[in-house]
Amino acid sequence: MSLILPQIIELTEYIPQFLPRTLLPDEVGEMLWQDYKTQVNVDFPSPKTSSRWRLTAQGWVGHIPLTNDFHITLRPKVKLNNLLRMLEYAHDLKSFRFLEGLVDCQTLEEFYERLANILARRILNRNRQGFYCAYVSKTEHLPYVRGRIDARFLITRPWDTSLKCDYEEHTADVEDNQILVWTLWCIARSGLCTERVMPTVRHAYHILQGLVTVQPCHPKICIGRQYNRLNEDYRPLHALCRFFLEHTAPSHETGANATLPFLVNMSQLYERFVALWLSSHQKTALSRQGLDIQSQERVYLDQSQALYFDIDLVIYDTAKGIAKYVLDTKYKAADKPTTADINQMVAYGEASYCQEAILIYPVPLAEPLDIKVGNIRVRSLTFSLAGDLEQAGYNFLQDLLGVDILAQASE
Repeated sequence: MSLILPQIIELTEYIPQFLPRTLLPDEVGEMLWQDYKTQVNVDFPSPKTSSRWRLTAQGWVGHIPLTNDFHITLRPKVKLNNLLRMLEYAHDLKSFRFLEGLVDCQTLEEFYERLANILARRILNRNRQGFYCAYVSKTEHLPYVRGRIDARFLITRPWDTSLKCDYEEHTADVEDNQILVWTLWCIARSGLCTERVMPTVRHAYHILQGLVTVQPCHPKICIGRQYNRLNEDYRPLHALCRFFLEHTAPSHETGANATLPFLVNMSQLYERFVALWLSSHQKTALSRQGLDIQSQERVYLDQSQALYFDIDLVIYDTAKGIAKYVLDTKYKAADKPTTADINQMVAYGEASYCQEAILIYPVPLAEPLDIKVGNIRVRSLTFSLAGDLEQAGYNFLQDLLGVDILAQASE
């Protein structure tokens, strides 16, 4: 096995990085351009770039193992501890006390590894208690009677000595455990865990592999699951699995490369974080103002329901039952809102019969927006990611509502 460490190229969101032409082989640059053009903008060496590579990360953070020799690391502009807090909110991890000591991680990869270690150890602990089992209906052709015999099949095929039986089997090969084993498989292939953690991950995987079918699981199946007294402790396990599956599940052709990419879409993360922060402060901040919040509100534009808008956030006046604000997050580097963004918010306002439309940015704009288009007021506000996120949220609400939320809460 080769002991040569891969060449790691570090990129920071939206900041162009110039590389000598000889540093990156053409075939590797082409692979990056073809498979990860959404995550990294690739400008090939040319007179325009002074015969250098120009790579620009496009609002994603994480780790891309292009080949065994070349890896790309995408660093956030956001401070790492704030990025971790956003992930806690976005993946419903904030309520689990095991995250208390994770804010001292120095890199996103270290955070990933620590979470992987927590998941693997919790799975091993569940193994000692016994994995959750359930009765699963099965139909098999058997040489003996088990459960209920299919008499019709027996009559129509008298020459067949096997018996078609319908029965229920008490098994650990259920979706609750299939999520766990698939997540461990993805973690093992990520290449982000060191030998401090990999033995624990492998041990947990091999135990489950002997009991559970290893098959791809979509991150969505971790959401909205029903739990009972026998599997309630699976709730935090599935929350962790959702984090790993959303960011490390194979989404690109990896060829001969043995590892999988770990990528966080910062635009989606920012949108989800803002929505969940506001929802988690519903009682202390919005309810006092007679307001209620809905995320991903679908507004149909025609009777056939073929055309619709999915609005990031809608804040309702509960007394009147009408939309008071429509809001959309914009995780982008910009000096001012674009015409397209303004058009979008006007359309949202018209469709929702709402006269207040808000564009939310992670940094203050050089040219803030506050205009009226017809009857709709369109503003730009900031939910900052630069400092304390709790204070940033309250500052945002104060700018939105014109009320000092913290002062009211202390009364």
